[in-house]
Amino acid sequence: MKLSRLLFFAAAVLVLSGQALAANKFKVGYLRVMDDAQAIAAHEGGFYKKQGLDVELIEFKSGTDLIKAIVGGQLDTGVLGFTNAVAWASKGANLKVVGGAQHGYHAIVVREDSGIKDVAGLKGHSLASQAEGSTADTVLKGVVLKNAGLKVDDVNIMGVSPQVAVQSLVGKRVDAAFLFEPQASIAQLIAPVKQIYEIGEVWPFPCMVVITSGETLAKRRAEVWKSLDAQREAIDLLQKKPAEASKLIASYFISEPTLKTLKHGDLPREDVIRDAIKSQTFSAALTAKEQLRMQEIADILQQQGALKTRDGKPFDVKTIIDLSWQKDRKL
Repeated sequence: MKLSRLLFFAAAVLVLSGQALAANKFKVGYLRVMDDAQAIAAHEGGFYKKQGLDVELIEFKSGTDLIKAIVGGQLDTGVLGFTNAVAWASKGANLKVVGGAQHGYHAIVVREDSGIKDVAGLKGHSLASQAEGSTADTVLKGVVLKNAGLKVDDVNIMGVSPQVAVQSLVGKRVDAAFLFEPQASIAQLIAPVKQIYEIGEVWPFPCMVVITSGETLAKRRAEVWKSLDAQREAIDLLQKKPAEASKLIASYFISEPTLKTLKHGDLPREDVIRDAIKSQTFSAALTAKEQLRMQEIADILQQQGALKTRDGKPFDVKTIIDLSWQKDRKL
């Protein structure tokens, strides 16, 4: 009897210890797009461990699902589109943007047989983009189409994942797609498509940012900062040594060792991702100019009816920005 009690007690201790270890994990959410490469590289490169963090990297299919996990307390931080934080904060969620991640690279690629030469030429055609209300969807409708003199209903927009968008181009189910990297590069390698536009060249904006909850920031501020330090180191690697960074993250985007292309035969996935990394601009800091652009995006959301404040006044993005880490690190 004494032995069985001892065994029961030992088992209980192990269970409680396991729960304690799980509770101490720092959970980071990400999307499988190049915009989130710093979170992936920080994990695969051991930068989180270097900061003393036991990080669990958790993939999400959409920014909406990711932000729900942050609001619900299942995640400590996440790298995702700024519009998600604005939309939820306007409903009362206690969210904070604590760092930068990636500047908005979104390319429009079109089938070569579509006859589309510019954005205005999308009128009457079908285009695959991301989910309604996402950052990509917001800037597509509120900036790209608007600046080309198009209305939203001038284009048949299909909201899907970047992977499905590429498949839709290959399968000729759409004429064009509004894509992140590496999907924009992959599409041009495996299908007869060409790029006609890239928003970062004409309307730069902070697309992906690091978001946490006010509760997490209050309780685990030191760990949040360490995670930002790790991602900053990963960003330095991505910017300065893209070939080295590609070796860490390429398998996240291309499952096979090589990618079969139309014109170049089989390309090593590391080469494809290296070139995709080079097209990106990553930054751990948010400049004053970028914060103003974030306000512009929030205003666009309100104009589109996707964001509503209780008093009907413009949403002030300053209420959800906490750059204390950035100021401390003198970025």
